[in-house]
Parts: sequence; C-alpha cells; structure tokens
Amino acid sequence: MRLILSDIDLKQDAIQQKDTNFIDLSSLQIKNCMGCFGCWTKTPGKCVIRDDAVKVYPLIAACEQLVYITHVVYGGYDVIMKRMLERTIPIQQAFLRVLDGETHHVQRKVALKDALIIAYGADGSQERAVFEKLIARNAKNMNFKQYRIRFCEEAALEETLRKELDAWNNRS
Repeated sequence: MRLILSDIDLKQDAIQQKDTNFIDLSSLQIKNCMGCFGCWTKTPGKCVIRDDAVKVYPLIAACEQLVYITHVVYGGYDVIMKRMLERTIPIQQAFLRVLDGETHHVQRKVALKDALIIAYGADGSQERAVFEKLIARNAKNMNFKQYRIRFCEEAALEETLRKELDAWNNRS
C-alpha cells in the first residue's frame, strides 16, 4: 500500500492511483502529543488521545511506500505534519536498539518503506540543508529503507507529485 500524507489539500486528480491512500492532515483533528508515554505503558501500541491520529498512524506503520508533502519552516516540518509525526510514537516500542552506531527505538510491526518527501517553502540552501539532515534522522526512526527529498514551489506540488508517482509506478 502507498500512503500520501499532506499538510495541504490537493486536487484529487493528481493523486488518484491504485492502492494509494491520500490523507489531507489539514482537514483532521489531531491534538498535540502530551508526552505521557501511555502508548508504551498503559495501552501499548495505542495512543490514549482519541482523535483522528489514531486512524492515521496504523496506516503509516503498514505502508510500504510513503509520501510526505510538507511546508518547510525554519528547516523543519510545518506544524500540521510535525504534530502528526509526533503522534506516531505508538508504532515504536520503549525499547532501544543500536542502528548504525546510534540508539533508536525498536519498531512495532512497521513495514520497511520507500519514502518520498516533497517539500515546499524552503528559503535557500541553508534551510534545505537543515531539512535534509532532519529527514536523514527521521528515516532511521520511521524504518525507511530508502528515501528521496524533492524541493519545489507550492504552485508545482500537484505536478511534482504526479511525476513522482508515475516514476514509482514505472519502476514497479
């Protein structure tokens, strides 16, 4: 399954693909993570906050191809995407493992992923470099076997996504 998470609504014709779920995060009610770690201690694998995030993070765990479409702010994700990614803690366990000489959480039934991050709004090479480092760190925690980052202007999001999905389909 392929999953597209976007912090902005896109025209459906840009994303109509077989076995593809599109989630417009801006249309969902997703609260901030409280940092209570209830998803590790009280209800392992399930967030104690009952909102729309509980429908999304299982899809993130299960998908084999993942696309983030995110606005870049100060070299990081915009609020909508950041909030959702913070709420994926339930797909990890409290236990640690060594990966490439670094400690990372053990995954809880998380499929290996090919990931594509389409980023818009990055202001210059320094902000892009900071964002690239962030994605490299997140790749280890989100079980990415490989990933690519595409920077584009907001006006080109749908065209960029369509081209990238077509390229993925041609490789499959």
